[in-house]
Amino acid sequence: MAFKLPELPYAYDALAPYMSAETLEFHHDKHHNAYVTKGNELAEEAGMADLSLEEIVKKSHGSNAALFNNAGQHYNHIHFWNWMKKDGGGNKLPGKLQSAFDSDLGGFDKFRSDFVAAGVGQFGSGWAWVAVKDGKLEIMKTPNGENPLVHGAAPILGVDVWEHSYYIDYRNARPKYLEAFVDNMINWEYVEKMYEEATK
Repeated sequence: MAFKLPELPYAYDALAPYMSAETLEFHHDKHHNAYVTKGNELAEEAGMADLSLEEIVKKSHGSNAALFNNAGQHYNHIHFWNWMKKDGGGNKLPGKLQSAFDSDLGGFDKFRSDFVAAGVGQFGSGWAWVAVKDGKLEIMKTPNGENPLVHGAAPILGVDVWEHSYYIDYRNARPKYLEAFVDNMINWEYVEKMYEEATK
């Protein structure tokens, strides 16, 4: 299945002032597009072009680093754009999600501080996640383009902590970016949708 750059689900300036149009233009049009272009080329070379994106991510992990990095980042970004929306974030979670956050993550406030800490604590480039593993939610962090799929888990929320995700808007203040993500950008309905898929 050929990788394809998805359209953003909102206007470039929809997430301002928390994420600028300039950041989204560079991040989506340049960075994500590069993962798509290179990923297609490498998947073809590896004879994996007919597999689904999830299969390519899992199959290339540990065996084809270049393909894994590009496929992983393509997967991560497809969801990352959908994990954000205008006037998002905050502590009003859909009911089923709220119950899971309360029982598995110790409630919203604990989730917020642990999720921000995971993102701040990811040395260098990478991601912080909420994922379903063995039927329960847990907070994870991964380097570079890696994601919970290769650790037997299903991601339901992720935040990109590569510098290109925040440097234009926040310079080196990664904690402020992560706080703004949780407080003002998360699309909780999309998180709920992924949670329902992961717990079927």
